[in-house]
Amino acid sequence: MHSHNDVVAAIEARLGPGKVRTGADIDLHLEDFWGRARGRALCAVFPETTAEVAAVLAFCHAEGIAVFPQGGNTTTCMGAIPDAGGRSIVLCLSRMNRILAVDPVDGSLTAEAGCILADIQRAAAEVDRFFPLSLGAEGSCQIGGNVSTNAGGTSVLRYGNTRDLVLGMEVVLPDGRIWNGLRTLRKNNTGYDLKHLFIGAEGSLGVITAVSLKLFPSLPGLTAVLVAFDDIAHLASITQPLRRRFDTAIIAMELISGSELRIARRIFPNLPFPLDETNQWFLLVDIASTEPDSLNHALEEALAAPLAAGRLRDVLASTSEKQRAVMWRLRHSVTEAHKKYGMGMSHDIAVPIGRISDFLQVAGKAVEASFPTAEIAVVGHVGDGNIHYNVIFEKSRWDALPDPAQTRRDVFKAIYDIAAGMNGTFSAEHGIGALHVAEMEQYKPAVELDMMRGIKALFDPGNIMNPGRVIPR
Repeated sequence: MHSHNDVVAAIEARLGPGKVRTGADIDLHLEDFWGRARGRALCAVFPETTAEVAAVLAFCHAEGIAVFPQGGNTTTCMGAIPDAGGRSIVLCLSRMNRILAVDPVDGSLTAEAGCILADIQRAAAEVDRFFPLSLGAEGSCQIGGNVSTNAGGTSVLRYGNTRDLVLGMEVVLPDGRIWNGLRTLRKNNTGYDLKHLFIGAEGSLGVITAVSLKLFPSLPGLTAVLVAFDDIAHLASITQPLRRRFDTAIIAMELISGSELRIARRIFPNLPFPLDETNQWFLLVDIASTEPDSLNHALEEALAAPLAAGRLRDVLASTSEKQRAVMWRLRHSVTEAHKKYGMGMSHDIAVPIGRISDFLQVAGKAVEASFPTAEIAVVGHVGDGNIHYNVIFEKSRWDALPDPAQTRRDVFKAIYDIAAGMNGTFSAEHGIGALHVAEMEQYKPAVELDMMRGIKALFDPGNIMNPGRVIPR
């Protein structure tokens, strides 16, 4: 087996100078976004072409060296950092950041995996098209990572997950072979649609090096509607009339608890918010519209029944893009607020849309009974059933717990059991990474795990690709 220096020298010989880093120069690539976990690696490698990725993987495959692909490293599940073994490399795609083609007639864009999501959004806008994937980390996350984790975000209600936006891809397999599937066809019924194996696989089957994406007509304009209410049991009586009235004009539908708002305002005191923050719940809806007067009239019609029943506290529609941005700023600030506030356990659950309020009520009672010093903060994509249910302890309260590690395990199990009991899932959009491998064993049917292990063994018999992630051993 080669020594540390031999591995670095062998990779440098294949890639050329300046593309391999070691020592303190790779510290940022060894720690996850939350600062909860840190790994070790022989080096971090920065290829600039697909051929260079292939050369690295072929070498690692032959030598049995683990490869941990990394995009923007914004995952919340510790899926993009190496393990503690140290006999691995981090493969960083950041230098493969070119947009290769934009075709407004075809409605497609092809980009290398290291392209920042926001840059892809802008490239689409430059040809009067719209790429709808949107999430809080869009200024730093990379499209390869988005595809590898099947990222969700705020527009899933209208446009679907990342899986629904991918037309084709290029992948380097673990042994160094290259599959060029960069097609932009909407119909191609010629056997297995292999790209779907790599979407959501989190780099465990190969390295996505380029993707072809679906573009949409530019939106005519967006109006944000903010609704305040106090009883989560009335959620469906508010959301369903809106969905019936506006249908596909609704681009996003987000739920924010008053407690979530107050935590964000505590961390970011200058964060503006246009409604009374003492309300218990807020619904934030983006609606595609160019006629404010018509929209306001339609809103009044849609919400007439819950308003007459006294279920709404306030309703505000944005009158400018600046005001809309103010409404959304809170929604996109919550992750950073949690990181700074205390020990937060964020649950990325999903339940059937009709069970959202049931879940929130049952989970709320369970947390209050078993973890009385915790705060509950909720934000989520209620249009698609995905709730980020955060159980948060201020630092002093966390430190006062007799067994914090056991409390953490107990909290996760309590919430996941409730979601599973409602035919839901413990991971809706964030993926598995290293954080949720145990939950895969607990909540996934054995036959599903067997199929997943079979696919993994076929593509990566040496288990060099992101080992210890996604699939329980």
